Amino acid sequence: MDRYTALVAMTALITGSIMIATVAQAIASSIGKRRKQAMPDAAVDRIEERLSRIEQAVDAISVEVERISEGQRFTTKLLSDRQAEPATRG
Repeated sequence: MDRYTALVAMTALITGSIMIATVAQAIASSIGKRRKQAMPDAAVDRIEERLSRIEQAVDAISVEVERISEGQRFTTKLLSDRQAEPATRG
């Protein structure tokens, strides 16, 4: 390969790389602008209300789970105490 052919190939490679980078940057900018569009205030309010309801539901569930676990511990204690008693009745 002579010197001028190598120079043309390098120029084509650099030019192609710059064009691809420019197109990629334009596409990324377009996608970024679409994502940055602000949501309407009504939608944000609905989302906040829904998250608040979900938070209250999770809190209620955690209280119920704690109540169930207390009952399970009590039942386990009663059963273990019952088995520990001597079987001298009868």
